[in-house]
Amino acid sequence: MRARQLKQGIMVGVLLVVAFWLGALIYGLVGKAFVAVSEERSVEREFQALEERKTALQANLAALDTPRGRDAAIRTAFGVAREGEEVIVVVPPATTSPTTTPSWWQRVLEWF
Repeated sequence: MRARQLKQGIMVGVLLVVAFWLGALIYGLVGKAFVAVSEERSVEREFQALEERKTALQANLAALDTPRGRDAAIRTAFGVAREGEEVIVVVPPATTSPTTTPSWWQRVLEWF
């Protein structure tokens, strides 16, 4: 009878060790699945951003494929004008700065 209880105890112990081992494996797989899903979302967002950039670049290339687009690009990049054109420079209005502020000792003397 004692030998049978010993065998059952060993069997229960082995089964508990196997159960904990399987639980650890499942926990590791769940963690890896979570990382894979988050990476997939990140890559999907990056792909969408690249697709938007591709669309914008294709639109820019289409605009530069015309003579007017090339002319505008050259004017923007190098600041050139056609013969006979004049450049208008817009100067912002001068800001009125307050008169010089009195120094700390002048402010102290004003108290007296």
